[in-house]
Amino acid sequence: MTESALNFRPLNFGRWVIWGFTALLFMVLPAFFSKGFALTLMSQMGITIIFALSYNMLLGQSGMLSFGHAVYSGLGAFFAIHAMRWIGAGTLVWPMSLLPLIGGLAGALFGVIFGYLTTRRAGTPFAMITLGIGEMVFAASLMFPGFFGGEGGVIGDRAAGSPFLGIAGITFGPQIQVYYLIAVWCFVCMIAMYALTQTPLGRIANAVRDNPERAEFIGYNTQRVRWLMMILSTFFAGIAGGLSAINFEIVSAENVSAIRSGGVLLAAFIGGVAFFFGPILGAVVFVFFAVALSEYTKAWQLYLGVFFVLLVMYAPGGLSSLILMNLRVLKFKKFARLRDPYFGLLLAALALAFGVVLIIELMYHVTLNVGQGPEVRLFGFLFDTTRAPGWVFAVSTLAAAAAAFEFYRRRFKQQWDDAQVEIEDWIRENP
Repeated sequence: MTESALNFRPLNFGRWVIWGFTALLFMVLPAFFSKGFALTLMSQMGITIIFALSYNMLLGQSGMLSFGHAVYSGLGAFFAIHAMRWIGAGTLVWPMSLLPLIGGLAGALFGVIFGYLTTRRAGTPFAMITLGIGEMVFAASLMFPGFFGGEGGVIGDRAAGSPFLGIAGITFGPQIQVYYLIAVWCFVCMIAMYALTQTPLGRIANAVRDNPERAEFIGYNTQRVRWLMMILSTFFAGIAGGLSAINFEIVSAENVSAIRSGGVLLAAFIGGVAFFFGPILGAVVFVFFAVALSEYTKAWQLYLGVFFVLLVMYAPGGLSSLILMNLRVLKFKKFARLRDPYFGLLLAALALAFGVVLIIELMYHVTLNVGQGPEVRLFGFLFDTTRAPGWVFAVSTLAAAAAAFEFYRRRFKQQWDDAQVEIEDWIRENP
């Protein structure tokens, strides 16, 4: 038997289909969502996907909870915006399409410096050190306006410099061109970060996450492993920062703030840190709340908080765990018995969401929009916040929906548990 036969690995067609579909999706989305707002929304989703995946390299793959990951994307963005200004002034010859690479290298540089300090500890000490570094960099961004631009930030022009590949029409001025640039970088970074999970470094990072003592016992330096993962993670975070500089053409102290670090943490947890595609899903949901929903209501942060709390309570593994659990039920043909409980639970959840939105929007109108008059239109209905009928209707709807949701939740849980027991019994009987 030849060595090639011994080392033969069959082609993973499923993986090729998934990545091919992802590339196709990036290409065709602007054909269906061609408006300026939609392109901006999708561009921010692409940037956040890279940022969330880079964060998951620390948390999901290496077990490092960071409260200051925005430091590296923000510093990468600052270096990228200054490079953009130098390109516009003619002092730097560099393709605008490769500007995110400057951000990535800047992020990796600070990952080498700060990571050497932070990764000497693990667990809670690591988290606290990252929080301190984040606050230190944020304070520095206000103390050194020469580089950070003070409160106003630094402004650049993404259309400056020579056209892409000499093609006169490609200057990255129109948003559609910026979207495709972000899409290409997002796709390449997704492949690179996924490939990293299949390398020996990615596997030993999982070992360090799960059992650092055993990893030390078999001869690995756990601090060095964490440091290397930190450097790689900050490199991709810097790329996200560079793309952000191109997309917005401004970088300010907010880019290195704790709010930005908390946002990427929420995105990773919403999607699920245990799976590679989890942060991708979480980034899409988070940007939807932060950008799309914020256009319609001032209470979007409250809705995001409520959604996050409910997700932690009922699906601690994130949205990705919900998807995979339901696919498992479909695989073993147990979904038919859950159809009716699912339908009832969905209707009750929609009614509950309707009641919650009514209460929140009425309270927001009373407290923040009192100058606009007592009336507010919600879901096509006109509510008078100074009269009792509107409040009675909202409270009654919320109470009835909550009771219905609890009833269907218990019914669904019973059916779900029974289905899981049957699946486990089948697996034991058919090993």
